[in-house]
Amino acid sequence: MKRTFPAFLLLSTASLVATSCNTNGASKASDDHAATDSVYPPVEKNNPNTDYKPAFEGQTRAPGVKTQTPYESEVVTDKLKSPWGIVALPDGRLLITENEGNMRIVSDNGELSEAIGGIPKVDARGQGGLLGLTLDPNFASNRMVYWVFSEPVSGGNHTAVAKGRLADDEKSIENAQVIYQALPTYDGKQHYGGRIIFDKTGNLFVSTGERSDLETRPQAQDLKSALGKIVRITKDGQAAPDNPFASDGEARPEIYSYGNRNVQGLALHPETGDLWETEFGPRGGDELNRIEAGKNYGWPTITYGLEYSGKEIGNPPIQQQEGLEQPVYYWDPVLSPSGLIFYTGDAIPEWKNNIFSGGLSSMHIARLVIKDNKVVGEERLLEKEGQRFRDVVQGKNGEILAITDGGRLYKIHKKI
Repeated sequence: MKRTFPAFLLLSTASLVATSCNTNGASKASDDHAATDSVYPPVEKNNPNTDYKPAFEGQTRAPGVKTQTPYESEVVTDKLKSPWGIVALPDGRLLITENEGNMRIVSDNGELSEAIGGIPKVDARGQGGLLGLTLDPNFASNRMVYWVFSEPVSGGNHTAVAKGRLADDEKSIENAQVIYQALPTYDGKQHYGGRIIFDKTGNLFVSTGERSDLETRPQAQDLKSALGKIVRITKDGQAAPDNPFASDGEARPEIYSYGNRNVQGLALHPETGDLWETEFGPRGGDELNRIEAGKNYGWPTITYGLEYSGKEIGNPPIQQQEGLEQPVYYWDPVLSPSGLIFYTGDAIPEWKNNIFSGGLSSMHIARLVIKDNKVVGEERLLEKEGQRFRDVVQGKNGEILAITDGGRLYKIHKKI
């Protein structure tokens, strides 16, 4: 049953302290869509886990903002089972992965298809399973789907990428094949990364995790390992030929960036084409990064977080070091960011080129206003729903669609 909720124009305080005009995006083209956002105190009111100082002003706890255009949300379905990834099909329906190994198609009215067959077995223990997915840019003609999963093998598992054709009757994936494995294999249950998107040249960006444990964590800094990386591969799973380490005989040629912890958000800026990502920190220190080829994003050498036990990371702990990239933004306490998009629709003008990220433990969707590659405003959407938001996507008509660990699919759109 479809349920309609009132608009949530959410801030954790109702006290207006100032007003300001913010242009959404980072280039002149964005100025055409300028909108006025009222500026509030930062949305985060809880104490941070650390007393670490940010590297620059605005790197954390940006001013709060509030959407001026009336909008509303509704639950399209609550029948999904631990959904993880979502993409919009050309006709507006949604293709969704479920963690235990199923894909399903969801119609506009919330009707779920039967599980789509032909998908390789997944290791669904812990944080593993069937993860992110994307459609071939030529999907309308070739019907090819690419997805990430934790692949069970002798000795453990690893993050893998597969591809296959969605059958004409939509009941199966045809000729599914694994095209890439993020090695080495490890016997663990955490930090697989799992997002996948196409770049502007027809290659694939794929995120991996460093598998969480102390023994694997250093591999995020190891260019001979695919753990804790963003990799860039062709449709056949080979290293893209112009990757930053393609001619380095020692490094894995598929590596695009390294020093990443557990990336579960990937998106391209619609105007600049820059790659942005969100990744989980430990206890504090979740990050938003603008990714540049060949750069080192620091984990576990630098971090704004602590071990889950509360112990400091590093002796002494450091947050800045020459040669290691700083996050554009970080959260402490954490957002637990999962899923990432830039909004490109016209229905809600002040959202143009804003970032939207799902939040798991934080139980809301974060809206971030970006200007000159910095976060200048933050808003929380749907925080009263009590849901862990796993992934977000923009729909055919400019609506935002979000899935939750609890099995819900939300639609957020301009109020009619």
